[in-house]
Amino acid sequence: MPKFRFTCKGEKMTYIIIAVVIVVFYLLTKNYQTEAYQHINVDVKQTLRGDLAEHEAGLLVALMAKVAKADGRVCELEAELLKHTFSDIARVFENSESIREALKVIYEKEMQSFDNTLIVSQKYLKLTQNDYTKRLKVMEYLLNLAFIDNSFSQAELMITEDIAGALMIKRADFEKLIAAFEQFYANKASQAQMGIKNAYDVLGADPSEDMESIKKKYRALVKEYHPDILMGQGKDQSIIDAATTKLQEINEAYEMIKKEKN
Repeated sequence: MPKFRFTCKGEKMTYIIIAVVIVVFYLLTKNYQTEAYQHINVDVKQTLRGDLAEHEAGLLVALMAKVAKADGRVCELEAELLKHTFSDIARVFENSESIREALKVIYEKEMQSFDNTLIVSQKYLKLTQNDYTKRLKVMEYLLNLAFIDNSFSQAELMITEDIAGALMIKRADFEKLIAAFEQFYANKASQAQMGIKNAYDVLGADPSEDMESIKKKYRALVKEYHPDILMGQGKDQSIIDAATTKLQEINEAYEMIKKEKN
């Protein structure tokens, strides 16, 4: 299973934390000898010199803006991931709060047009020309951003292709990343489908039934397996314990179906 996990809403915050770790670990670990002020550096607190838009941090955020807006919308998960990434990048600067706000300004500006995508990419290439691994990890992050809403549109493919080409990412590496994401999300979709099928089986219901019908079956099962009722009937503790476990399964199945129906 790929290490980049960003899927269902229930696991959202866990996956966002993993995403931030990926950004920090792979993108913020180099200490450059030349023109160090232009690079993200976690070894020391940086003081911004020059234009943030020309700094590695600003260029990275600009590329994120292009990909996030490629399909014409920014979903909730994308917004959360971006928010945490801005904070994570800004943290390496002494005046982190003002840098974070400046990064947001760059992001909003760069979302307005795709015309300068190649220019931004080429500037990033110039800063990282001796570090192919870093550029590949940047590409992985950008593709994760594109896939995070469980879809990968033609527009997202085109913009990431353009960026990959400008960053001199090998075509085989680019396609390998896409294939890994596609396989991961296909597996998650299959698991989700199996999960919802099992939920209907637990309640003895059919997907074609409306929620009112399913609710009646749910309430009947709750009454059958509720430990207080079984205790009042004088059942053995082993039966009550098993019923408590079953009731939890019933509740989880009902919540899953409610979510799916909605």
